[in-house]
Amino acid sequence: MKPTPPSFFIRDSAEHDIGVIQEIYSHHVQHGTASFELSPPSVPEIQQRRADVVAKGLPYLVAERDGVVVGYAYATMYRPRPAYRFTVEDSVYVKEGLSGQGIGRALLDAVIERCTELGYRQMLAVIGDSSPGSVRLHKAAGFVEVGLFRSVGFKFGQWRDTAMLERELGDGNRTPPGDDR
Repeated sequence: MKPTPPSFFIRDSAEHDIGVIQEIYSHHVQHGTASFELSPPSVPEIQQRRADVVAKGLPYLVAERDGVVVGYAYATMYRPRPAYRFTVEDSVYVKEGLSGQGIGRALLDAVIERCTELGYRQMLAVIGDSSPGSVRLHKAAGFVEVGLFRSVGFKFGQWRDTAMLERELGDGNRTPPGDDR
């Protein structure tokens, strides 16, 4: 039996996607613990965050199904100090009710591929509340758990942990970087 293709596709995000991205993220902020934000950011704030990612040449992708954005993912620099310039951190969010359909995995795989092509060597996942679904997603994509920060966030009346996962990109640390960023 021939496998059926996914009912969505991955593309670069665009300005016209900002409203839906903000809606998806707002739901996670208001009802979940993967993000430690307490209030959803406004559309202009999401617009600025996306612009900052895109200005650095990093991927900011969406999954689209039938003309509707159903998830998004992006990479940011892990930290601003120059020694960290080959390390990025990913974020993946899927529209409520659509998890388990391969959307998050396709988005994460695309971000990994893009960052590898750009010459980054390590990707980190900093997962609020050690969200089991997000940890499983990242492990399935080749990440390994490297640490746990206990009780570093307080949301919905409880202390929350943060899981740290890491994945090599390209040659990882086996060779020196090929450029001088």
